[in-house]
Amino acid sequence: MSANTDPSSAGTDTQAVEYCRNAYTSVQREIAKVVVGQNKVVEEILISILTRSHALLVGVPGLAKTLLISTLAKTMDMSFKRIQFTPDLMPSDITGTEVIYQDPASGLKEFKFLPGPLFANIVLADEINRTPPKTQAAMLEAMQERRVTVGGTTYPLPVPFFVLATQNPLEQEGTYPLPEAQLDRFMFLINVGYPTDEEELLVMKMAAGPKGEEPQAVVNAEQVIYMQETVKMMPVADHVFRYAKDIVRSTRPKEAGALDFCAQYLSFGAGPRASLSLVMASKAHALICGQDYVACDNVAAVAPSIMRHRIAPNFTAQSEGITSDTIIARVLESIPQHG
Repeated sequence: MSANTDPSSAGTDTQAVEYCRNAYTSVQREIAKVVVGQNKVVEEILISILTRSHALLVGVPGLAKTLLISTLAKTMDMSFKRIQFTPDLMPSDITGTEVIYQDPASGLKEFKFLPGPLFANIVLADEINRTPPKTQAAMLEAMQERRVTVGGTTYPLPVPFFVLATQNPLEQEGTYPLPEAQLDRFMFLINVGYPTDEEELLVMKMAAGPKGEEPQAVVNAEQVIYMQETVKMMPVADHVFRYAKDIVRSTRPKEAGALDFCAQYLSFGAGPRASLSLVMASKAHALICGQDYVACDNVAAVAPSIMRHRIAPNFTAQSEGITSDTIIARVLESIPQHG
């Protein structure tokens, strides 16, 4: 599948599903030319793109988080900017600023807006937790509103627009933790783990050998927008809505429907944005799996990365070594799949 494929050729629902599945497979194949493994990470990043959302990748340095995102950008024929977050980065450094411009012909001076690196379809926010909260807030406001305001004038960001951010573990020196309200703006918090034994061996051979194939652009902005619209049109049965709702509500420790271990181990549970994210992400997950319907299994598949940053283990949980992922796994074991 190439970037010049016309999405209007996908007419029926079945054709639309096949079209999106083929596009997803093409992107995966191009990324695999450079990045070894990390299939689940790639899947969840692409789901966030198909749902007009943003993703946060967390892992120790050296796990190819930045390489993965920059390679993904090469597979998409869209504008791409990388922002390296540092302790001295100011909000205007990312949003843009007004400068005084003098017309060479008339000599008249006026303010002219110079767009910052946020004005791109794909924005890599590298080490977002290494910059102070004020700049983090400006970044996350742009993510939510999809526009920036400078000098009293509002400027819309490009369409499509999505932020793929990386974050170092919080125990590392020089990090500023993202508040829960800001973390909630990311649909996915994706844990990037170490490669397997075989994958690490392959990484070494690729790095030490001759330069391999370069990834090619296989989708463009028009195709991405078409796939986003296809996700919106995916039907969801009532029992799937109920399943997603039950997962989220079971984590709220002070509500009647809370599971006993959630009431015991959580300070607070997930909010309504988690419910919405579960449904939208499960629709995209079903689509890239080649389904023309959404099942409870699709909800369960995306739940860990959607829920882990939206619940807060309390001191009791931390003292017993119980993590967000442990609690989510128990929730998924405890909530029956309807239908």
